[in-house]
Amino acid sequence: MSFETLLYRKDDGIAWLSLNRPQVRNAINQQMQDELREVWHDARYDRDVRCVVLTAEGDHFCTGIDRAEAVSESNNEAMARGDYPGYPTEWMYDDPGRDVGPKARDCWKPVVAAVQGQACGGAFYMLGEVEFIIAADDATFFEPHVTYGMTAAFEPMQMLSKMPFQEIMRMSLLGADERMSAERAREIGLVTEVVPRDELLERVGWAARVIADSPALAVQGTMRALWTALEVSRHQAIELANLFTRIGSDAEAFAEGQRRFQSGKRPEWRLR
Repeated sequence: MSFETLLYRKDDGIAWLSLNRPQVRNAINQQMQDELREVWHDARYDRDVRCVVLTAEGDHFCTGIDRAEAVSESNNEAMARGDYPGYPTEWMYDDPGRDVGPKARDCWKPVVAAVQGQACGGAFYMLGEVEFIIAADDATFFEPHVTYGMTAAFEPMQMLSKMPFQEIMRMSLLGADERMSAERAREIGLVTEVVPRDELLERVGWAARVIADSPALAVQGTMRALWTALEVSRHQAIELANLFTRIGSDAEAFAEGQRRFQSGKRPEWRLR
């Protein structure tokens, strides 16, 4: 598959997806939205894809929606008239992020993100829907909407599953005046690991390899269980655990796992 704003390739069960507009810090324009929708659709239906690595070209991960396109002269004129772009009527809204994240496109393959440089605003549409994030030591995170006269809503709401309430509130209210370092992001659990920039792809690739080599049905069942648990009460989650376990169990994979355990061989694990 060939795209204008993305690089996308598959290698032995892993799909490598890289944002490719480095000249504008990988800002998301309409073309990128359309192409991301295609990629998530492809990954969803390709059974050979067992894990997706989300990366970005250049020095920065993503600086959100491309304001040069979204806040155009014609859009400004429309807003001055009270006609807000993206609102066909007062009761309908064309969310620019509806095609950007995997879960919004009902793609339940595991996605691991590798973040370097700036990640802000609309980038959180993607980062809020990945399984976990590994960051380079130069990564910074911020939410600039309020600074530029806009309510911060969709993006920080996405990140509530990844950050403590007061941290995402602080990020949203302080806007572009404060950036969260990669190390602080690790301390609060937003990222799971911070590595030197030149080791980022190796580290995320190792994690993706482990996931891709695991039984796909069990991996996706685990994902579904944990994401569901974020949105229901603990009691409801435990009640649903039986369902996820039953659907996510594969007799052949279970038997192979049992043979592996009984062989006495253990993975050559890494310490994080």
